[in-house]
Amino acid sequence: MLTLLKQSPWSARIGLFIIMVNLATILLAPYIAPYGETELIGDVWAPMSSEYLLGTDQLGRDMFTRVVYGARNTISIALAIVFLSFGVGCSLGLIAATLGGWVDQVLGRFVDIIMAFPTLIFALMVLSVVGTSIPTLIVVIAILDSTRVFRVSRAVAMDIEVQDFVEVARLRGEGLWWVMRHEILPNAMPPLIAEFGLRFCFVFLFISSLSFLGLGIQPPTADWGSMVRENAGAISYGIYSPMYPATAIAFLTIGVNLVVDWMLNRSSMLRNQ
Repeated sequence: MLTLLKQSPWSARIGLFIIMVNLATILLAPYIAPYGETELIGDVWAPMSSEYLLGTDQLGRDMFTRVVYGARNTISIALAIVFLSFGVGCSLGLIAATLGGWVDQVLGRFVDIIMAFPTLIFALMVLSVVGTSIPTLIVVIAILDSTRVFRVSRAVAMDIEVQDFVEVARLRGEGLWWVMRHEILPNAMPPLIAEFGLRFCFVFLFISSLSFLGLGIQPPTADWGSMVRENAGAISYGIYSPMYPATAIAFLTIGVNLVVDWMLNRSSMLRNQ
């Protein structure tokens, strides 16, 4: 691992540093934050000071504390969604590519129907009907995102499925699940890992967009997207409170993309050798 890190470009190291800082923030949020997540501690939109590192928000809560807890809430939910969407999308994509025939046709047409609707509009319609609790938010976005994962995993698996070593495994009498688990999935991991990083960025920004529109993570739970919306009026008074969560969103997105670009370049170099 250390050798791989030493061989990585500086852009990837910067991306890894940003990701590690955010992960540390998630794990140590109660110890880093000076106040409680919903604690009212000062005046509305108080300026930065030694007592309030980033000032206060529209209700008088410490902005630095809200940003720290927002990292834990937003990133944790985004990771849960991506893991669930990858579990569903990769499984169905590998099954469709391996079995083919009517199974591939049925799954493919079902995914086409869901993808025919704009994702944001579809999510807004569903969440406005079924509610905006965190479990509902995770399931709805994971189902929508799994359609993209299905298309990618199916395409990758179909390229691998026609290779000679897969045919040899079938001639040996290996079953469907053995072939998927031992032959197709290990060879599909590099592009799928890169896709995982990209999907995390999309889901992370998608959650922030829903929260900004009022249908994402609900207050008083701290969330970067809703924090931008709640403090947007401060800009009119020359107060930069909404810029802090917006900057956190931008930095994490850039960091993940830097690492994903490095992984994609590395996997393409390995294939060309």
